[in-house]
Amino acid sequence: MSAQITSHTPAFATAPQIAISDLEQIASEGFKTIICNRPDGEGGPDQPSHALIKAAAEKLGLEFFNIPFTSGQLTEELVKEFAHTIKNAKTPVLAYCRSGARSTQIWNLSQ
Repeated sequence: MSAQITSHTPAFATAPQIAISDLEQIASEGFKTIICNRPDGEGGPDQPSHALIKAAAEKLGLEFFNIPFTSGQLTEELVKEFAHTIKNAKTPVLAYCRSGARSTQIWNLSQ
């Protein structure tokens, strides 16, 4: 897999940008839900859109949520949305962004 997964709890992990080709391994590792915290186009034309990843993830039976934000633009509303999403999501959950740092940050704030 191109992305390194960091496990925070048995129910939650983060990763840098994932590729469509990573999804089969993500599913085989037992993840049930993916959350994208990266805005589309942030990494230029080579970054796969969340819609492409969502479509491929759903074909594998994974839930997918899009809660994007840029560094320094995290709001209380986004933290609440993230907290609600992970509370109601099938676990384990994998959240990703460019490096995994934003996903870790929003998760820490949601706890």
